[in-house]
Amino acid sequence: MPSTRTPAAKAKPTKSAKAPKAARAAKAPGVRMSLAEVMKILEKSGTAQARKIYARHGASEPMFGVSFATLGGLQKKIKVDHELAQGLWSTKNFDARNLAFKIADPTRMTPAELERWASDTNVRMVCSYVSMLAVESPHGFALGTRWLASKDEALRGAAWGVVAQLASRDETVPDAWFLERLAEIEKTIHTAPNDHRGTMNQALITIGGRNAALRKAALASAKRIGKVDIDHGETSCETPDAAAYVEKIWARSKAGGYESPAAQERDRESPRTRC
Repeated sequence: MPSTRTPAAKAKPTKSAKAPKAARAAKAPGVRMSLAEVMKILEKSGTAQARKIYARHGASEPMFGVSFATLGGLQKKIKVDHELAQGLWSTKNFDARNLAFKIADPTRMTPAELERWASDTNVRMVCSYVSMLAVESPHGFALGTRWLASKDEALRGAAWGVVAQLASRDETVPDAWFLERLAEIEKTIHTAPNDHRGTMNQALITIGGRNAALRKAALASAKRIGKVDIDHGETSCETPDAAAYVEKIWARSKAGGYESPAAQERDRESPRTRC
């Protein structure tokens, strides 16, 4: 007599088990463009208003004032062109360098090149791009560790961006390393340079989104640190409360069916190209 038992439902995989989107779909090759063509487009796309906004965030000439929406459109068209990225960087133009971050090939970035780009990137609204490139390259952890101890202020600032990106995207780094970073943030954030404080605060938040144990540790650190004072200049930027933001990203990831904010971030395109 045939069994009347209902077959057990197959376990539904969590979203954390999915491969990154970049690996799940093959992308069409990008359009090849010359440096002269791209610079002409950037020049035509710039506006005086954008130049004023970027200047308030610390950008300096030469720059055209190109919106990040326009840069994103160019990135989607070009996709990856490392030689063009190097040419754009060599112009020293603010907008060209922002596009260079977006179309560079992380696997071809050498440690020396990443260090040059990090040392010459001091605009707080885009300095995290070089950290993203570093973590997408094979050199992220080594560079982040070295830059944290650097006497170069720009490299130390970039290092905290690397910490944040490693917390979100690199599952191989042990929790103990991030606990050391939390202790360092607690000890130094209030006396760190102004721009570093924002990046350190972001690193604290992303460490708190890595897993449940680090969530608890980051919340305890945030409580001991208290309010972080950051001068955002003539901008509308505000300093997020780290503890509140950690809880916010956990609520968002759980609502989306992810096991952690880091798992949710790994399922997304890199912020270097999506933002």
